[in-house]
Formats: sequence, structure tokens, C-alpha cells
Amino acid sequence: MTADTTSYVQLDEYGDETVLRLRSGGIPVPGPQDIVVRHTAIGVNFHDIYVRSGLYKTLSLPGVPGIEAVGIVEALGAAVDNLAVGDRIGYVSPSYGAYASHRILPAELAIALPDEVSDVAMAGSLMKMLTTCMLVRKIHQVRPGEVVVVHAAAGGVGQLLCSWSKALGARVIGTVGHRAKRDAAHAAGADHVLLYREENTADRVAALTDGAGADVVYDAIGRDTFLNSLQCLNYAGTLVNYGQASGAVEPFTPDLLATKSLSLVRPILFHYLRTREQRQALSEETFAALRAGFMRPAPARVFALADAANAHRLLQAGQSPGAIVLVPEGTCA
Repeated sequence: MTADTTSYVQLDEYGDETVLRLRSGGIPVPGPQDIVVRHTAIGVNFHDIYVRSGLYKTLSLPGVPGIEAVGIVEALGAAVDNLAVGDRIGYVSPSYGAYASHRILPAELAIALPDEVSDVAMAGSLMKMLTTCMLVRKIHQVRPGEVVVVHAAAGGVGQLLCSWSKALGARVIGTVGHRAKRDAAHAAGADHVLLYREENTADRVAALTDGAGADVVYDAIGRDTFLNSLQCLNYAGTLVNYGQASGAVEPFTPDLLATKSLSLVRPILFHYLRTREQRQALSEETFAALRAGFMRPAPARVFALADAANAHRLLQAGQSPGAIVLVPEGTCA
């Protein structure tokens, strides 16, 4: 692979994981405000699956998926003065293109990374850690003594939510879909772990809180848990629906929220990273929590970039250990 050539995974049509195809081509010349990044590790997220399947039609086809990666700056646009060739950076970007060995990236999206975290660990957790920071510090500020329910508590963001909420003094009730995942949720900080497919979560939360309910429910499952999540809440509680692994939530009347003066939030991380100042502030708060031990990067399963289809298959089957990372050929991350 020459310095002016990139290998990349292209999506030509929506479908299952088999529509992901490896391609190669030249690297465009960076614009004045851009950089060329040589990726050392690329994060794989449920967002990528939604894009590949067509649930999110936010990538123009044919296109290169992927929104998160870590790498080394290899070239600078003429107007870039805050970075240098050789800098180690990470990014989370709403503009796709991370499933590649090299890419052009707007320089303002680059995030300086803490030295103590490896490229693989950071690529597998950067978006998840930034999301967790948004959820517990921006969307609903978790406070000591609150009751926090975390659905999919053994998942990547779920474990981080449990650990950070626990560090903030909350009582954490996690839910998982399978018994085999209970230990991971407990280890992450959940005081209680429920099986949402076998138990009525709202009834169990009521029993654990003497009928009061939760102050906040963090729900990335979506359709299968939405109504039950609302029933878990105390008066003036907040449901944070930040994902839809089981499908989109069915339409409902706002009167459903009036039963206990409930609030519903559907946050998107990129809306909290719109400016350079927002990205810097959120990343600094995230890395401060990381250094304080409030959360730690999840163990990652590594696949070659050419094996992106199997990475998607593993994630969609719910068999990920917490993070999945793609590594370009010849990379030592």
C-alpha cells in the first residue's frame, strides 16, 4: 500500500453485513482546513449497523461508513495551524468515512487523546465515553441518592453508564437480556440487575424503590422497552431514549407523559459536538472522568478492516465483549 492509496469498505446498497465490500483507491489532496489521517484503529458501532441496513438513510450511496477512529496525522492543509504531522488524534464525526486506512478529515474535528489509553481501546470506546458524558452530565445530571435505571447494562455504553452513575452516588438498577450478562453489569457498578425479557422491569423497580420508581431511565433498546421504561419512572422522572436496538418506538400521545409529569429526551451525540468549543469541553470532561476512574474502556474484539462483515455480524448478534474495532492491514495499534 503506497502513501497515496487507501483501502476502504464501501456500501453500495442497503442490506445485511454481506453488502460491505473492500475497495482501494487514491487519497484526495486535503483542502486548506483539512488533514490526512492514517487510521490505526476504527470503532464499530450500532450506528454503523443502522446505516448499513437502511434504518438510517444518512449516508449517500455508494459511500464509506464509519464515524469514529483513531490515527496519526500524515498531512496538513495549508491553513491548519493547530496540528502537526505525527500527532495522534481521535474523532467522532457525523460525516462518514472511517472504514478506511486513510481519510481526509476537517482539522477541527481532531481530538487530542490521553497517552495512557491504547489506540484500540480508544477507538472502541471514544464515542461510547463521549455519549456517556453527554447522558449523565448534559441530558440528566445524575446526583447522589438518585435511582438510575440502565437498560442493556452489559453493553458498551450501558457499562459506562453504570460505573459513572455509581461514582456520582446514584443507586443503579441495570437490566440485561440474558442471564450470562448479569455479572458484567454487576461488575460495572449496577446494584441490582434485572432480566428485562423475563421480568416486568417496572414492577421490579417499584419493589426495589418502595413504590417510588426511578429518577431517570437510560434506554437504548427502544421499541421493546419504551412503555415499560416510562412505567419505571417516579414523578417528574426522565426517560432518555438514546438508541433503538429493537426498532423504532411506535407513535404515542404526549398524554402518556402527563400521568406523572414525565420528560422524554431523544438525544443525538453530534448535536452536542456541533462546535469546536463543545467538542473540547465534552472531551475534557470525559477524559477527566476516565482519569478519575469513573469509567474505563471496554475490552475490544479486533477484526481486520477487510473483515468488517464479520464484525457487524458479531455486534448485531449481541456477542460483543463491549467494543469492536477494525484495524487496517499492516497497522500495529
